[in-house]
Amino acid sequence: MMTPALTAGWDNFYVITGSSAAGLTGLTFVVIALAADAQRVNATGLRAFVTPTIVHFGFVLALSAYLSTPRQSVLTLSIGIGAAGLAGLIYVSVVAMTIRGITSNYVPVSEDWIWNAILPALAYGALFGVAFSIWIAPQQSMYGVAAVCVALVFVGIHNAWDIAVWNTTTSKRADSK
Repeated sequence: MMTPALTAGWDNFYVITGSSAAGLTGLTFVVIALAADAQRVNATGLRAFVTPTIVHFGFVLALSAYLSTPRQSVLTLSIGIGAAGLAGLIYVSVVAMTIRGITSNYVPVSEDWIWNAILPALAYGALFGVAFSIWIAPQQSMYGVAAVCVALVFVGIHNAWDIAVWNTTTSKRADSK
């Protein structure tokens, strides 16, 4: 069943969210490059905290592109959204295991768990749920997808800011202890 009206009207939203995610990804790379120049990059920290931020931004960009593809049907949207939600949940579980396995002198705090594991898991879980609800309430489900995109952008912004602030306020001497 083709439903061209299902994604109609969402073009501007996905252009804005996808472009924002792409721009924020670029800015995050700049922060990483500056941290590398200061010789402050920790491989475990990158894998546990920076890489997921890039993945969330990339996910929003990819999802925005997918939802902007013409001639989507309820079936194609359900399959694509469901696969994306499931992949996101699997990825967040890997991130959580990576955070749990940090053995350096940094001990993850509750804020790390909330913003890097719990909130992304809720977002990807909601997306997975939308894959099923789209069959019952297709128009309303599109708002769920939009909410997930915005949530992941905000999670990424928070995490990128957290990384930048931590990197600039933690002295090099404190890292070497």
